[in-house]
Amino acid sequence: MPFDYKKEYKEFYMPKAKPSIVTIPPMNYIAVRGSGDPNAEDGEYKQSIGLLYGIAYTVRMSKKGSRKIEGYFDYVVPPLEGFWWQEGGESANGNGVADSNGNNGNNGNNSDDGIDYAHKENFRWISVIRLPDFVKEEDFRFAVKEATDKKKQDFSRVEFLTIDEGLCVQCMHIGSFDDEPATVALMDKYLEENGYENDLSETRRHHEIYLSDARRVAPEKLKTVIRHPIKAKSD
Repeated sequence: MPFDYKKEYKEFYMPKAKPSIVTIPPMNYIAVRGSGDPNAEDGEYKQSIGLLYGIAYTVRMSKKGSRKIEGYFDYVVPPLEGFWWQEGGESANGNGVADSNGNNGNNGNNSDDGIDYAHKENFRWISVIRLPDFVKEEDFRFAVKEATDKKKQDFSRVEFLTIDEGLCVQCMHIGSFDDEPATVALMDKYLEENGYENDLSETRRHHEIYLSDARRVAPEKLKTVIRHPIKAKSD
């Protein structure tokens, strides 16, 4: 059976629907940076998803290509993830971020951290898909070249990115994106009760992992991992 990161690393991808503390090791990703409304038809965000999966499946199918990757094993492509923030505010607290299909349930509310969700055009994001550890940067570059040649498409925006999240709080959010602020509030309460505080910054962002296909799953059953970087609370 292909290696499935969601099943093998449940502590990272399948948390319970209550907050918990976790230490995330450094991971390598396929990444595309961008900005703007994630709901825009043919917008930058939806285009980025196509770029990510184009490279992800080129890497996965490299076993049938001319260049064999050392240490390759068969695997399931990990889920789409996203790091989100907004200019003029802190990292996005859930409501307003899109799923793996670019769908978004934002209801236009402002958040308590200064983000104006009525202006989704101000969002900034890094969309990512995890790479297996056997994929080195030179393998990634070869995959980009191969995808460019075969698909006749520009993949120049795609980058190899290493992210070391470290200490975080996370929780499984089940339901509509409109309801994410309630889950974030539970996370904040958990931190307060356990001697931690959020450590959102320009380098440590609000993070979401999309486990559901919104085209096939009812909004009330959508599963999204919400993760925030944290630190011990200062006296």
